[in-house]
Amino acid sequence: MRDVLYLEEIEQAEALLKPQRVEVLRQLAEPRTCSEVAERLGQTPQRVYYHVKRLVEAGLVDQVSERRVRGIHEGIYQAGARSYWLSPRLVGRIGLRKVRDELSLGYLLDLMEEVQADIAALDRAAPELPSIGLSGEIRVRPDQRQDFLNDLQHTLRDLFTRYGGAEGDAFKLAVACYPQTEPTQGERDDD
Repeated sequence: MRDVLYLEEIEQAEALLKPQRVEVLRQLAEPRTCSEVAERLGQTPQRVYYHVKRLVEAGLVDQVSERRVRGIHEGIYQAGARSYWLSPRLVGRIGLRKVRDELSLGYLLDLMEEVQADIAALDRAAPELPSIGLSGEIRVRPDQRQDFLNDLQHTLRDLFTRYGGAEGDAFKLAVACYPQTEPTQGERDDD
């Protein structure tokens, strides 16, 4: 493990934008499995593996060994460095590609798949599952479309900034905004 990893690639910096990944990195200061990290963070091994996989892809975490547990190979991972420094040339660029990606339909499909997997992994027998689901229709004139999307992004970023700490109960917030297709004549008649 290096003392310092100097981040020059935007993919590396963006991999660290999620507070959960920073917590996973802290746990991986020592070699650990995803199951061990999950237990320490009170998360599911699948959730931790998702973040570890992204950190490995970005070159921030290394698989240092592997062990066999009940016929399954389990990776042992460690952070690539004790601390991370961000190249000044990346400042201002972080998030630009993410914003473009967030506006794509492919990103929306990936997000829905992630939400579906998260909900399926919840323990429905738990005494309390605080959650909320909202759906609604907003009509925006074409000349106001960009302002609406900017307002929505700023509102959500404010929530993530205000409540994005590492302590307390963890909640996942996923918002999808997409054009609604106009109902066909048959669907209108059914109403």
